[in-house]
Amino acid sequence: MNFIEDLGITGHLQIAKQYSDARPEEIVFDDPNIVVSGMSVGLSFLFTGSGSVNITDYQIDRFQLGVSGDSAQQVSSTFSLSGALSSVAEYGAGSSKLAISENSQLKNGAVIAAATLKTPFALIPFSDVTRIDDTSVRYTLVVDEDACNSIQRDDADASLNEVGLFMKDPTDVAGDAASLLVAYRYFSPITKTSDFTLVFRWTLNF
Repeated sequence: MNFIEDLGITGHLQIAKQYSDARPEEIVFDDPNIVVSGMSVGLSFLFTGSGSVNITDYQIDRFQLGVSGDSAQQVSSTFSLSGALSSVAEYGAGSSKLAISENSQLKNGAVIAAATLKTPFALIPFSDVTRIDDTSVRYTLVVDEDACNSIQRDDADASLNEVGLFMKDPTDVAGDAASLLVAYRYFSPITKTSDFTLVFRWTLNF
């Protein structure tokens, strides 16, 4: 069963820059996202009772940012970001607002190769998950002034250009949390600096 097609799950992403001074919020991206096949995998484990026995493990409660996305990733078969940030330091060890979890990642219900078992995820506080109506939920991802600045790749500054939403741990196959990509979006590069907070408003329609 393809839950994405049968249940009509869609999504939309808006990205804004918020400045600490009097400048107004700047919308830099506003477009639909891709709900990937991981959503079907996670929901199938939930609906068939074959995955985790903890309902909280099916929550979409974390995200990743990356620097190597492209339009080719905008397909339902995408299971990971192309160039996800690879350390707590890259997310911003000095940030007091962005909590990070390092845990496993899944591909279609199986743990990805051992070399990439542990990867950092930014957590979404429960207070930043908002029910819009009976069928829509908005996830607000806040990347504050101290987060994701001065990211380097090959001794050069790298810009953020991809983001993914993850289900916490739908299968419980790894013994610890193993998260699953459920939605993805590539966007025009944004060079993150301490001059602004980057806010992702991601709405999923079930």
